[in-house]
Amino acid sequence: MSELSFLAIAIGGGCGSVARFLLAREMWRWLGNFLPYGTLAVNVLGSFVLGWLATVFLDRPEINSALQLGVAVGFLGAFTTFSTFSFESVQLLLSGAVWRAALNVTANAVACLGMCYLGMQLARLS
Repeated sequence: MSELSFLAIAIGGGCGSVARFLLAREMWRWLGNFLPYGTLAVNVLGSFVLGWLATVFLDRPEINSALQLGVAVGFLGAFTTFSTFSFESVQLLLSGAVWRAALNVTANAVACLGMCYLGMQLARLS
């Protein structure tokens, strides 16, 4: 892997983490804290975009590999937050909010898998 690829991943990662923070903050302001809506939103959106982009990238090998890595590994890797999702789900369990934890886990799994599939299908249409 080239130095350009590492730089693209680093820049993408910085941008992705800032985008995650901003979206999560706005979701909290908009919907409150009943569930970790910001984490759900970034995981659902990130799953859709990665499904779409991975399909586009596979179908178009002429797209620069550093750009592919910067967006898919860097930006989306930092934007989506599975570790945060895990921590927040455990925190809900530990606080006694078992049904909210189950709802959070189910919503993330169903929505993210569905959006990844939708992204793949939409990429195949273009």
